[in-house]
Amino acid sequence: MAPRMAAPPILSWEGLGLIQGAGWLFQDIDLHIGPRDRIALIGRNGAGKTTLLKLIAHTMEADRGKRSVQPGTRVVMLEQEPDFSGCETLLDFAIRGEHAPAPHEVEAIAGQIGIDLSRPAASASGGEKRRAALARALAMEPDLLLLDEPTNHLDLAAIEWLEDWLGRYTGAFVVISHDRTFLTRLTRATLWLDRGSLRRKEVGFGGYEAWEDQVYAEEARAAERLDARLKLEAHWLERGVTARRKRNQGRLEKLYEMRAERAAMLAPTGNVKLGLANDDSKTKSVIVAEHVTKRFGDRTIIKDFSLRIQRGDRIGVVGSNGAGKSTLLKLLTGELLPDEGTVTLSKTLTGIVIDQQRSLIAPDKTVRQILAEGGDWIDVRETRKHIQGYLKEFLFDPAIVDMKVGVLSGGERSRLLLAREFARKSNLLVLDEPTNDLDLETLDLLQEVIADYDGTVLIVSHDRDFLDRTVTVTLGLDGSGTVDAVAGGYADWEAKRKQRAAPAKAKARAESAAPPPPPQKKTKLSYKDQRDYDLLPARIENLDAQIARDEAALADPALYTGDPAKFASLTAAIAKARDEKDAAEERWLELAEMVEAL
Repeated sequence: MAPRMAAPPILSWEGLGLIQGAGWLFQDIDLHIGPRDRIALIGRNGAGKTTLLKLIAHTMEADRGKRSVQPGTRVVMLEQEPDFSGCETLLDFAIRGEHAPAPHEVEAIAGQIGIDLSRPAASASGGEKRRAALARALAMEPDLLLLDEPTNHLDLAAIEWLEDWLGRYTGAFVVISHDRTFLTRLTRATLWLDRGSLRRKEVGFGGYEAWEDQVYAEEARAAERLDARLKLEAHWLERGVTARRKRNQGRLEKLYEMRAERAAMLAPTGNVKLGLANDDSKTKSVIVAEHVTKRFGDRTIIKDFSLRIQRGDRIGVVGSNGAGKSTLLKLLTGELLPDEGTVTLSKTLTGIVIDQQRSLIAPDKTVRQILAEGGDWIDVRETRKHIQGYLKEFLFDPAIVDMKVGVLSGGERSRLLLAREFARKSNLLVLDEPTNDLDLETLDLLQEVIADYDGTVLIVSHDRDFLDRTVTVTLGLDGSGTVDAVAGGYADWEAKRKQRAAPAKAKARAESAAPPPPPQKKTKLSYKDQRDYDLLPARIENLDAQIARDEAALADPALYTGDPAKFASLTAAIAKARDEKDAAEERWLELAEMVEAL
């Protein structure tokens, strides 16, 4: 049933169907997109999300259905892997094709997201290509923007810039993303592509998981009433997803306890206390960095950094591209030697590294050959398991066991690599951007596997929600050589960063402000200004606490189905509090400038 909308749709598909392989990928789909829709497109790897976006963009032909577009509507798609062939520079890519933006239009956006479009396309990194593709798409001024994993290969600063741009964008967008924080902040409706059908609900991603659980629960009850054993068997994955989510709530509680223990070990400077030689924690240490400094030429990448990593720690590393994340990781794993200080690794440390080169799994080999060297059994950290049962643990249909790797999607290949690597015996796991190309269910699975892993984990990631759910300590790099160690996840590190940045921002703005012309120069604040200056910091703290409290209540998966009115009121209250907090911070910064000037 088509959703109610205040304005007529700008694009519609009626009776959409597409054949893939021997059968229908999906059929009889009705889809309507309004002029201001902010839609999350959700579905497991292989469900057809990217294909559906291409059908909406009309870069692919359907086998059935009617597509209608309001005259004058410009539809632009940001592809997950744009084609740069035939382009000498990134600018050549950005301005080629029909309806391409003018060079000055795309350069204006490129400057904001930090990309030099004169770079040769052949040698550009994945992040540079992604920025160039973004600059092109946004400069085309679309009425409907289709985004396929827009945050892949972007650093935190670029992701936050894109969130701000989309927040002010007056058109409609449909986005596929594994970044829960990105989806929660931006979307207001959800399209769920599941087993060939498309469902829509007028709720952003923040309410999606509760909706998903409700749908699966209703289907399970219907199957039980019909005593349909085969249908119940087909639901093993869905039931596993729901159960996994509930188990992860318990794991989160344990994670919070571990963070509290770690907080007690943090020094005021942000480095982790090294402790004395007879400290009980010393016997648990697997990596100890003492006063480490690393330079490349005249630039100091890491400066006077100390850290003790204990058995079982989950360490997250965040920062902008070029800030030194990879350098820090190489120092901590012994791949790189420091210029000053020492890094000591436990003699019993055996690690495995899962990096971004996941496409290197041989495409001509079968899943059985990759996991079990052609056999039926696989040794999973010294426990023997049947390969088909192990595939189910990683959300695969066991029937794929003899399929060639080359026919799997990029996300499925990433999941297969995770299954192979996690089977190996180790006590140190290094994950470099592990969330790229993974769907949301696989991210839940990865969270669970990391939580149950007996060893120590080092994670480099730009996925804020994933870090909040997995790590006990976050190491934040700002590019100056300083490394902040904060007990908790990304949200904890970001809160500390903002706390430090507010006074500096106020000072910088005050210094850049022009002095007031005489003779109107003030000698003191007005009564109202002085009152606001004194009271606003406490108000901002109260709003922070209110937002945190309401977001915690909103995270309850039972809230949306049990009390939808409260869910809606909390969502509205959070948005209002954020707006009020932004206004209060802006007002306080203005007053701080006035105080500096006086």
